[in-house]
Amino acid sequence: MSATLELYDLTIIGGGPAGLYAAFYSGMRDMKVKLIEAKDQLGGRLLLYPEKMIWDVGGVTPIRCERLIEQLIQQAQTFDPEIVLGQQISHLERLDDGTMIVTAESGERHHTRALILALGYGVLKLAKLDIAGADRYELTNLHYTVQELERFKSKRVLISGGGDSAVDWANELEAIAASVTVVHRRERFGGHEKNVKRMKESSVDVRTPYALSQLYGNAAGDSIASVTIAKVNAEGELETETERLEVDEVIVNHGLRGDFGSIKDWGMVMGEWNIPVDGRLSSTLPGIFVAGDTADYTTKVHLIAGAFTDAVLAVNNAKKYIDPEASSMARVSSHNSVFKEKNKALGVAEEDA
Repeated sequence: MSATLELYDLTIIGGGPAGLYAAFYSGMRDMKVKLIEAKDQLGGRLLLYPEKMIWDVGGVTPIRCERLIEQLIQQAQTFDPEIVLGQQISHLERLDDGTMIVTAESGERHHTRALILALGYGVLKLAKLDIAGADRYELTNLHYTVQELERFKSKRVLISGGGDSAVDWANELEAIAASVTVVHRRERFGGHEKNVKRMKESSVDVRTPYALSQLYGNAAGDSIASVTIAKVNAEGELETETERLEVDEVIVNHGLRGDFGSIKDWGMVMGEWNIPVDGRLSSTLPGIFVAGDTADYTTKVHLIAGAFTDAVLAVNNAKKYIDPEASSMARVSSHNSVFKEKNKALGVAEEDA
């Protein structure tokens, strides 16, 4: 039955930074590659904050996230990998010859010699606001992510949450909104210390420990006109001390819930949010490697730059798994013959390449 399926050297599951860079680097290793993404667009978790500025990618000056996604996709397509969108992989079958077939929930099957799981934290779902009737405002002024900063210009904005995204949004909106109020259940914020300090030293009104307790609609009942915030006690319960605030826009950042789906049933050792790997970025199943936020090991670096390193290590070891006699890594691009024709297309003289 597998004879009808085209065999790939490497199949990458996940189209975030780790998966995209793995698609590029595997081309440097002369591998036949397929990348499969569950969503209908590439970018992974970066898609949650397209307007945020990214500062910590080596050699890249501050760049808007949506632009970084574009460049990662462009780079990933350098060696023309097969890219499949809208397929969530669920089933794994290992054949007698050691190759594998992975099957999507929709039934499509893919034949491969090796796999890289670059799943992030699985299929992510934003934690919704746990207030009755909140969903009625999701089409108007209740937001779980910020897509366009200009929407909030000269508005009274309330942000509920204390993680990186909540703090970053507060800092970015402070300059354009009429006012920004941040409500967080704990005194301590989970965002980067420098950004939290910036927020607290700005005009942002920080309310801790408080939580949203009620939403009030406008006369038409289709958007939020005001909210009640309640004090949170040491046990995490809402107290009777409350305050009502008029708002124009409400942003909720209560974290993400990840789900690896049926991949949990493949038989490999897995944690709640990650997959433990060894120094080769290998899972406990042969031929299955892991990269990006999915990978868990002692010296893990949780940065986009770290995802790139994971991708390189996973691809190199997948190559060695397929061909034990293969070199341990690709030659650097400045001396790699695979770029010879591509350099010519860019108008780079051979002696300069």
